[in-house]
Amino acid sequence: MTSQTPFLVLDHVSKVYRRNQSLIERIRKMEEGGTKAVSDVSLVISEGETVGLVGESGCGKSTLARLVSGLMAPTQGDIVFRKDPAGKTPRLQMIFQDPYSSLNGRWTIEDIIAEPIKVHRLRRGRAAIRARVDELLVQVGLSPTDAEKYPQEFSGGQRQRISIARALAGEPQFLILDEPTSALDVSVQAQILNLLRDLQKNLGLTSLFITHNLSVVRIMADRIGVMYLGELVEEASAEQLFRKPKHPYTRLLIDAAPNMDTSDRSLHPIAGELPNPAFPPAGCRFHTRCPFAQDVCRTAAPPRKATPEGGMFRCHFDLDLSKEVKTPPLAKVKTA
Repeated sequence: MTSQTPFLVLDHVSKVYRRNQSLIERIRKMEEGGTKAVSDVSLVISEGETVGLVGESGCGKSTLARLVSGLMAPTQGDIVFRKDPAGKTPRLQMIFQDPYSSLNGRWTIEDIIAEPIKVHRLRRGRAAIRARVDELLVQVGLSPTDAEKYPQEFSGGQRQRISIARALAGEPQFLILDEPTSALDVSVQAQILNLLRDLQKNLGLTSLFITHNLSVVRIMADRIGVMYLGELVEEASAEQLFRKPKHPYTRLLIDAAPNMDTSDRSLHPIAGELPNPAFPPAGCRFHTRCPFAQDVCRTAAPPRKATPEGGMFRCHFDLDLSKEVKTPPLAKVKTA
């Protein structure tokens, strides 16, 4: 059950990847450049809540996940977890996109799952640790006999189950899932998503779910944040976001996703090319692809606006985007 108690607060977080300067640039003391992968993102995640982040490749969502995990430090801003009564930061674990490269092929499955148990001293004694490993394997739909095997003996879906078991072995209070099903066959994705939903429900985990798939985030997340070129352009409950989006980019993302609820299986790709993140457009970063862009969008960054439902969006205009946005005929591609 979701609580209103803040579990994680991101306060104006930015991350810049600096580029190496040439000798001439250093001699001339030219300003150091770089790519702002995450730009001024503020977000609050409540206890027991799953927040999804969506957007096209290169929008900054995976960078933000690594900032939250502590794998990277922000260039600006603060990332603050609520501490427990003893003043300790809660344990967190991360499930990565590729189950083939995230597991050590030289270790048995028992070694892989037991590692966080030993690191955090959650069980003592070989028998107790093995019992916990067996319990976790069953919990993710595998067999205790799999503990003696190696990662290369399993399929992609089974490896991701092992990754999930490893993450749960650390008894995390916060879980980061970075595209956990995108590297899997479509037939396996639904199984993994059903497993993750059951675990969320039964364990009451607080989590950040990263994906480019709107159909996935719709069923997995309580709230959804939409990112574009490093900025969080909209945030709302899952229900509100799909029923009445406020940002043009969100509306176009929804229109671009296949709709399995109707007989219309047309795809509506977003017109225009994604700009280079190292050189984002002035003003509103989306104005080069937005069908509603006006002169002000090309010169002034849009303000952050709150919605009555508790969400937010960044746009100069308060548009009615509850219905599909009609894109130019050339941007519409009929599927076979």
